[in-house]
Amino acid sequence: MSRRDRYYPRLIAWLRIVLPLAALGLLSTLFLLSREVDPTQSIPFSQREIEDRIRDQRVTAPNFAGATQRGDFISLNATSANLDPEAPARLLAEDLRARIDLTGGARVEFNADTGVIDTDAQRARLIGGAVITSSTGYRITTDELTAAMTVLNVSTTGPVQGEGPIGQFSAGRMQLTGDPDSGHSQLLFTNGIKLVYDPGN
Repeated sequence: MSRRDRYYPRLIAWLRIVLPLAALGLLSTLFLLSREVDPTQSIPFSQREIEDRIRDQRVTAPNFAGATQRGDFISLNATSANLDPEAPARLLAEDLRARIDLTGGARVEFNADTGVIDTDAQRARLIGGAVITSSTGYRITTDELTAAMTVLNVSTTGPVQGEGPIGQFSAGRMQLTGDPDSGHSQLLFTNGIKLVYDPGN
């Protein structure tokens, strides 16, 4: 029997003892070096915040999306929203934002401080300093506007002021809708239009 054949069984016997001990040593260092976990820090909200959310039925970062029959994509989102105690189908939203990607390639965005999302009526109201911007270069401000969630129909409830490629303008009302004949989207200004034309544009 060669020297190698004599030492091989001894090596195997020692490895059967040493390797499990080394594994136990590694596991013990994991526990010794791990940081102490404070269970009170694992919850991202305080107890009062949790109670407020349960009482107010608050929804964080709600998001709604849909498309019209003609293919326009409509999305709504907010920082937070509470259920209306008088109408469970309504959400009272904060920092409400809407976006419409039109089939023609243009995009229109709407922002307001607060808003109301009515899931039964499939309609949203943006209230408080509503700002409308479009990818075609228009920026329009108004106090309040209403946007449908399943069809292309956005309208203001009062006067608008804005600026765009044609210059500065104001009107009594504004409406974004789809032309039933051509199928194209159209932006209409009514009730007394004033335009300061900028020939530089």
